[in-house]
Amino acid sequence: MRIRILLLFIVFFTGIHSLKAADPPFLQLVNDHWVNEKLEAMTLDEKIAQLMMVTVYPRQDELARGQMEQLISQNQPGGILVMQGDLVKTARWINHFQEKATVPLLVAVDGEWGLSMRIDSTVKYPYAQALGAVQDSTFIKQMGRDFGYQMREMGIHMNFAPVADVSTNPQNPVINFRSFGEDKIDVSQKAWYVASGMQEAGVVPVAKHFPGHGDTHTDSHKELPVVDHPKTRIDEIESFPFRYLTERGISGIMTAHLDVPALDNSGTPSSLSEKIVDGYLRDEIGYSGLVVTDAINMKGVQTGKGNAELEALKAGNDMVEFVPDIEKAISSVKLAVAKGEITLDEINLKCRRVLALKRWAGLHISEPVNTKGLTSRLNSPYYEVTNRKLIKGALTVLVNNDRLPVQDLGNQKIATVMIGASAKSSFQKMVDKYVKADHFTLSKSDPERELVSLRSELDNYDLVIVGIQGVNIFPSGAYGTTRIQRNAVAELVRENKTITVFFGNAYALKHFENIHQSGGLILAYQNNLLTQQLAAQLVFGAFNATGRLPVTVDNRFKLKDGISMPKNKSLAFSIPEEVGINSALLRRKIDSIARLGIDSKAFPGCQVLIAKEGNVIFHECYGFHTYKKEQKVEPSNIYDWASITKVTGPLPPIMKLRDEGKINLDEAFSHYWPDFQGTNKDGISFREILAHQARLASWIAYWQMALDDDGTLSGEVFKSHPTEEFDVRVSDHLYMNRNFRKTMFDTIRTSKLLPRKRYVYSGLSFYLFPDMISNLTGEHYETYLKTNFFDPLGAYSVTYNPYLHFPLNRIVPTENDDFFRNEKLRGFVHDEGAAMMGGISGNAGLFGTTTDLAKIFQMYLQKGYYGGKRFISEETVNEFTRVQYPENDNRRGLGFDKPYIDNHKKKLKNAYPAVDASKNSFGHSGYTGTFAWADPDNELLFLFMSNRVHPTRNNAELFNLNIRPAMHQAIYDCLDNN
Repeated sequence: MRIRILLLFIVFFTGIHSLKAADPPFLQLVNDHWVNEKLEAMTLDEKIAQLMMVTVYPRQDELARGQMEQLISQNQPGGILVMQGDLVKTARWINHFQEKATVPLLVAVDGEWGLSMRIDSTVKYPYAQALGAVQDSTFIKQMGRDFGYQMREMGIHMNFAPVADVSTNPQNPVINFRSFGEDKIDVSQKAWYVASGMQEAGVVPVAKHFPGHGDTHTDSHKELPVVDHPKTRIDEIESFPFRYLTERGISGIMTAHLDVPALDNSGTPSSLSEKIVDGYLRDEIGYSGLVVTDAINMKGVQTGKGNAELEALKAGNDMVEFVPDIEKAISSVKLAVAKGEITLDEINLKCRRVLALKRWAGLHISEPVNTKGLTSRLNSPYYEVTNRKLIKGALTVLVNNDRLPVQDLGNQKIATVMIGASAKSSFQKMVDKYVKADHFTLSKSDPERELVSLRSELDNYDLVIVGIQGVNIFPSGAYGTTRIQRNAVAELVRENKTITVFFGNAYALKHFENIHQSGGLILAYQNNLLTQQLAAQLVFGAFNATGRLPVTVDNRFKLKDGISMPKNKSLAFSIPEEVGINSALLRRKIDSIARLGIDSKAFPGCQVLIAKEGNVIFHECYGFHTYKKEQKVEPSNIYDWASITKVTGPLPPIMKLRDEGKINLDEAFSHYWPDFQGTNKDGISFREILAHQARLASWIAYWQMALDDDGTLSGEVFKSHPTEEFDVRVSDHLYMNRNFRKTMFDTIRTSKLLPRKRYVYSGLSFYLFPDMISNLTGEHYETYLKTNFFDPLGAYSVTYNPYLHFPLNRIVPTENDDFFRNEKLRGFVHDEGAAMMGGISGNAGLFGTTTDLAKIFQMYLQKGYYGGKRFISEETVNEFTRVQYPENDNRRGLGFDKPYIDNHKKKLKNAYPAVDASKNSFGHSGYTGTFAWADPDNELLFLFMSNRVHPTRNNAELFNLNIRPAMHQAIYDCLDNN
């Protein structure tokens, strides 16, 4: 040992050029001026104290804080270990304690999954077992950086992480899920990714628990566990990650309290064994960094003499953690120095290491923690991005018999069951964004009769999506699972077509006897809000599945098992930062414009949805249904889409029929609508019709054709109640004679043409499209729409005449009609002409949620593909979304609206839509105040939903304030700020 100390002094004092590349970076500072100055000024007591770390509990009261301040003032420990506490209070306590320290305190935390392991209101990253499933190292290292950045914000300089133990014993009561897995190389690499990320951020990583705690049967907090393997096995498995980390220059390693006879047969705990610390770790493995003990107060390390701190330092540790009585510990070590049991040179060497580490961590210029805005900074969305990437990367598909991802939504009756829950879960709520499903729960304590009842209710479903929660992280008691949980899974898998998602420790799968017979099985590793939400998205194919099982569970589920599953281009739900947009900036811009509209009474309320790169990154509701402010706008509200119907109702079938060769755009429209044959419209092409260049009149006020001379509605056309002949329902209290529909069509047929071919927006042909589509397909128009488009897209809310399908309080009202229907319109189409078509028309009449409109437009944005299904060919989408007659200053596509010609040269107030909308972008607006726009060049989707016509259409403030273009441009401005 004396020779080793001499050699180390030679290394320390010959400068950084003598250091190996793998040496920890702080060793370059062992001869720093600040280190020398502090060391020379210290008494022996103070030097010994620098090797001690005491524990603080910010969850305690101010009396406890005062007592700790006194202890620090009197004993000047080298560091403190922060345990449970509130975020801001903890930071304030750290500031108080630093004020009492002559030499700044090295502040440490046990943060294996981030600060949240010990400190409230901080980001909780995945457990190590979940990280073991992640195949992309990028975000594991980024997590390490995140740890470092967050800890520096808190005034914390050392993290007792990562766990570098190899999990070879599934029954391990203390390591288990805390390990990256059973593959030593994977454990080593992932431990280094985390450690190196922290070191790059200026925080000291301390890998634990040397020489390896992965195969123990007892908990060292309670007794001394035995690692009963030969040295060859320990070299090969247990200590392998620590060798790997040593070679790469990790700054700290923690010694565990273990009985390892192959390394020291005296029964001495490994943390107190000179053979293991100095002999094995320092000499054989060659580790030169800081060595710190596991908590010295643990029962597994009690010596009987009460001098564990002294024995730890004699063994070769540099610091002792969790010292319960620092005064006694200092006295014990000081007496040992006097007796020659440990030399002053050894104390100086250890103290120099500690000081160099503090110097590397920046404690020579330590400043108080800034607690203002601390909670916000530590919960930055950029940290959530890392967390999301890790959770998505961890999700592991273990079984897939062509059930995943869930597709063919229009042909399946689906139920979800959350086993272990008593209320609708986050998982089930996310499922609602994809499919219409019925939801059930079964708690851990439900009686058997509840399972019998549940099985009966599920008999008529084509698919049952089962979620399993309420699984403990440690193995005792079958991981806390109950008989009803295990029986429920067994019976549902046996009797139903199932997809199962397991929210728990991978090892717990072994307690579910036939879970492997699920049609699809996803292992999510743990249970929290974000994991549930992302797992539900994976079920529907929103992102790739790449996870691999990091441990062997049993013969069914083995190490490295996992099935890759490519995404199917369903919408994902995320946050702006995941696509590189600053959420605070985006929210500030969108909120301000939305509030301007509400405050200016341009509309009583609105919704805004933004999707980027297939991710819904913003969906916010503002205001109320009406100016009475009785009902808030909610995401599930259903809007009258008005003219957006043109591109979501008849246009998808027309595009599909074009793909099938049943429509030729350059053929005369009269070929498909024979009523035009022999009229002035006989030669007009289908292309001209769709591009609004067919010389058709803009609109016809059909309802005015049904007025008597006194200006009242004709009794020959309208009645207030239905009869056999008056069966076309126009509104709540108005019914139309079915024969008047022919009059409307005749009026279109005989209408005059405009004098020349130029762009004039006309809705006349769109009245004809539903019947034309029915004639070409042989199916009822609305049935064809829902069967071929809305239901397969999972857009179940999209419908005509929503009053037939949904409660009225879910439908946003439009106008208080005081001239035709003389009632407040809610659930009935606002457009008079569409109303006279019985609510089913091609020009207007579709209603739906904002999310379901997003699905349709995302399908367009993805060139006709969505959710694993090709709805329309890419060639057809490209044709319909391009400008058809630019030489005629006509900006329109086929059905779709397009930006103004030379839009990018215009000022915002004169632009349409946004100035920066690409020339390839397309969309449509609606008279009621709706707007949908897709930009394929930027992979951007913008939806704005409002009822600006409430209570009257005469309100033009939406246009006067330029709300929609301004909001649209604000999104591009946020893109430019990246």
